[in-house]
Amino acid sequence: MTSSQPRVRRNEWGSLLVPPLGAWQPHLNVSIVMPAYGAHRTLPYVLAGLSAQTYPSHLVELIVVDDGAHAGQEPLVLPDVRPANARIVQVEHGWGRANACALGAGLADGDVIHWLDADMLPSREHVEAQLRWHHEIDYAVVLGNKWFVDPAPLDGVAPAEVRDAVAEDRMTEYFPADVLEPHEWVERYYSRFDDLRTIGPRACRIHVGATASLARELYRESGGMDTSLKLGEDISLGYRLGEAGAVFLPDREARSWHLGRTHVMTRRAEVNDYNDCFLSDRLPELRNKRRAGRLYAVPYLEVVLDTTGLQHGSVVATVDSVLESTLPDLQVTLIGPWSDLDDTRIHPLEDPMLDTRLVQASYAGDPRVRLVESLPEGRCPAMFRMTLENAEWAPTRKTLARLLHHLERTHHGLRIVRMPDGSTARIERTAAVSRSQHVIKSGEFLDDVLDELFGAWTFDAAEVGFWPCHEVHRPRMQGTAGEAEDPAAAWDFTDVPTAPSLKAE
Repeated sequence: MTSSQPRVRRNEWGSLLVPPLGAWQPHLNVSIVMPAYGAHRTLPYVLAGLSAQTYPSHLVELIVVDDGAHAGQEPLVLPDVRPANARIVQVEHGWGRANACALGAGLADGDVIHWLDADMLPSREHVEAQLRWHHEIDYAVVLGNKWFVDPAPLDGVAPAEVRDAVAEDRMTEYFPADVLEPHEWVERYYSRFDDLRTIGPRACRIHVGATASLARELYRESGGMDTSLKLGEDISLGYRLGEAGAVFLPDREARSWHLGRTHVMTRRAEVNDYNDCFLSDRLPELRNKRRAGRLYAVPYLEVVLDTTGLQHGSVVATVDSVLESTLPDLQVTLIGPWSDLDDTRIHPLEDPMLDTRLVQASYAGDPRVRLVESLPEGRCPAMFRMTLENAEWAPTRKTLARLLHHLERTHHGLRIVRMPDGSTARIERTAAVSRSQHVIKSGEFLDDVLDELFGAWTFDAAEVGFWPCHEVHRPRMQGTAGEAEDPAAAWDFTDVPTAPSLKAE
């Protein structure tokens, strides 16, 4: 709990104030983690640029992670012109950028981790520009600004000359404005959404990790890099950081030059085809990449019901209604005393745990239902979690899809549905809960903070399509006369402003 932290609503980072460059006194230590593979040509120039930074050198450590030596490449060595506190570590197990970044982050001592690829030549104020935000807020992810350039003008140039050019802000001698190629698709979203201020929870999609920084604790809370990924690891980490409550902000003054074009730029269609298979399974955020009727490793919605003491008929009726939703991308978590069930001889119909046993038997073979003794600690594994207070009220087929669509369109963090008996169903956005828990003060109510940071609305059950569980129609495989008309078919939100719909690029 860090109650002194500024409160950023959604991704509206414009509410934050940071000092101008050169007019403040930093104190945070930063670990620059640099994954490097085949970077023999560019590394001397990148390290030369880092040696000319305005950020105090005694607060900087550089960890170059050599991901090529174990693959038979010539080992990287530190050039003479480099930051004072620099070292190279060799990858010994695994391979790929995610693996190298995770190794470097695990060795980092800084308060802040600054990713910088080995082909990213930074301007002299690059590190300072990013670090000033972390002195203001500890859940920021700062995205550096970059242009793509042909590195040929640096051929034959001594690293010391590059260092001096960076220090004196003379890099236009090598890369004049007319040769600078912007990161086109990123700039398109910056322009469309006011440098991400208005993009809402989907800002995580724009996390491109060639130059970015974040608090080390935020990295750890997010779960860190997915080292199983060989491409798309920066988008995956962006999703994890967003779920941990991060706000994403680009700093135009954190300038850098990408020495060469990326393989994503030269083989975009192939890269997207490759990433779609891996990222769609892990990132429910990429809704447009998922297919109806499929199950995925990370669900879009988790529905939680504590079955303790409930009649099995109501539980089955409600859970079946959830599973029959037009929103198939979900997981149901049922809490109950499952371990108390044993094989003691007793008349089956007089079993004191009959309701518990029948619920277990009903869902033991369903892959979308998990039975747990208690809700696991930590962050919800899905983007959204719906918690049902009891099993007397069930959603109709379209209810969950409509509620989630409404949450997405409004960028809100909480929906509460009130039943006639006073119980509730509540849907929480995981990212909103994480940020609210991070900044909440003693004595505050979580729902109030959720409303302040993301927005919250309350509906009546009949308004959105919750009905007594035994009245909700649930067709069987065969022999039905057809589905009854959905009582909530007319339920709509046509007056709600439409939120942005992004495509992964």
